[in-house]
Amino acid sequence: MSSKEKNSVTILTESQLSSRAFKDEAYEFYKEVRKSQPLYPLSLGALGKGWLISRYDDAIYLLKNEKLKKNYENVFTAKEKRPALLKNEESLTKHMLNSDPPDHNRLRTLVQKAFTHRMILQLEDKIQHIADSLLDKVQPNKFMNLVDDYAFPLPIIVISEMLGIPLEDRQKFRVWSQAIIDFSDAPERLQENDHLLGEFVEYLESLVRKKRREPAGDLISALIQAESEGTQLSTEELYSMIMLLIVAGHETTVNLITNMTYALMCHGDQFEKLRQQPDLMNSAIEEALRFHSPVELTTIRWTAEPFILHGQEIKRKDVIIISLASANRDEKIFPNADIFDIERKNNRHIAFGHGNHFCFGAQLARLEAKIAISTLLRRCPNIQLKGEKEQMKWKGNFLMRALEELPLSF
Repeated sequence: MSSKEKNSVTILTESQLSSRAFKDEAYEFYKEVRKSQPLYPLSLGALGKGWLISRYDDAIYLLKNEKLKKNYENVFTAKEKRPALLKNEESLTKHMLNSDPPDHNRLRTLVQKAFTHRMILQLEDKIQHIADSLLDKVQPNKFMNLVDDYAFPLPIIVISEMLGIPLEDRQKFRVWSQAIIDFSDAPERLQENDHLLGEFVEYLESLVRKKRREPAGDLISALIQAESEGTQLSTEELYSMIMLLIVAGHETTVNLITNMTYALMCHGDQFEKLRQQPDLMNSAIEEALRFHSPVELTTIRWTAEPFILHGQEIKRKDVIIISLASANRDEKIFPNADIFDIERKNNRHIAFGHGNHFCFGAQLARLEAKIAISTLLRRCPNIQLKGEKEQMKWKGNFLMRALEELPLSF
């Protein structure tokens, strides 16, 4: 989107937000709208009218605002409810990310104990073994595509083992995950995604049947036990929760590992500083989360009660989408916001969200990234981009900031 086009656009559509062209110029667009139009109008097809939020303080306010709901059933009357866009929608949307208190609290409690500080630290040796094993496979070649060879398999192996699902199915999860996060109301995309989600539902049904017969000490077995008790988890919630854990359990971390490596490759001084001072790793991870936020846009929130923001009335049923990527580049909060600085102080980014829906897997993602990047730099100290940074392509995707590939030589 050129500067001229940006000035002439008054409403953004879903297809524009999802385009590769938008991803390429998003930071410049965000910078402009933070100054001039922090409440930016959206047209979201069947979802109706919406607003894009770009400023940090507005993001914090709205992420905690009880007038916004994640479950549209808490906003729309029976007559107003939109028809399902996908046949398999009901089987995969009854999870905590689409729920409000008290349902959200109930669902989150069921899985929170698997992501406590103590439980995550117990995974450290396993994650280290996975990282080393993946690098063992590619190191003799002196080349790898970081996404396919390292950033994707590491977190999917971890979450698969936690959930108790076969590792041989991990490539299927990649396809299904893309269908879930690939928000679009284009008829051809809807049909394709619905087919893929139907496959996912069939897979989950088969997996749950097997776990009922042969329960084990994994997270899915624990969720099935909660479902069997009747009051804690419905069958639809069970399938939705497993889906969320599979997708959220790896998608953000893939992007964090990839985007951080890319940022280091593009900023040689910071890369060299981190190699010389590995104790800066934690700070570098926080800066990577801010600089190229893995989740660019939040999932939708529905307005349950009208309110005024920046002189504009937000009406009941309006959709709110918050750009975490823009909030994390807000100049009023982050000095020199467009500079990648691994020693940045007081880094109050919101890459993992804020409020009730703060990512419960944030600690696991940070640990996986720390081990993945530390191991990569230790074992491949001469690593570099294979090709020019301008050749790297961001995926056209609504929710995520993700590279299609990241070729590296070492």
